[in-house]
Amino acid sequence: MKRALDVAGAALGMALLSPVFAVLAIVIKLDSKGPVFFTQRRAGIGGRPFRMWKLRTMRDGADGLKEVLGHLNHSGDPRLFKILEDPRVTRTGRWMRRWSLDELPQLWNVLRGDMSLVGPRPFFESDLDYYEIHHFGRLGAKPGITGLWQVSGRSDIVDFEEVVALDTKYVREWSLLLDLEILARTIPALVRRRGAV
Repeated sequence: MKRALDVAGAALGMALLSPVFAVLAIVIKLDSKGPVFFTQRRAGIGGRPFRMWKLRTMRDGADGLKEVLGHLNHSGDPRLFKILEDPRVTRTGRWMRRWSLDELPQLWNVLRGDMSLVGPRPFFESDLDYYEIHHFGRLGAKPGITGLWQVSGRSDIVDFEEVVALDTKYVREWSLLLDLEILARTIPALVRRRGAV
């Protein structure tokens, strides 16, 4: 049932949002040099790596500056890397991030089966080296475009343990009703732009 919801939702979303993709692609190209899309390796279900797609919101090559800007990470935890007013983000990228438009290409990840519409937050594969035993529980489901973290505060939550607790709670208590509830709460969370950076 979950997979059927994912496929139907992702296919419908890509069909309805195709004009939005086209407009955003043009704006990204006009705003800064570089490709329209940006991909990163992330840890999926069971820790298996996959390539996650996003619309590019940073200057081309910005990923290589992560270590240089590590001191600006306001969470204080390398496993939850967040910079307020990140200097790498483009003008268009800042606006897209506020509305999570950069995450729309992950609908393709959902269709491929790498991700789900709802699930734990997709973390970096390198973070697994720093996991403690209880952290691995969050790998028991496919990562999601949205999830308990996103509807509970997003970037306002800067404690890695709190993020993991939300993810493992989702894995432990999953039901189709919970997925529908989170999907219903996602749009109001985006409208309020709570915790967006």
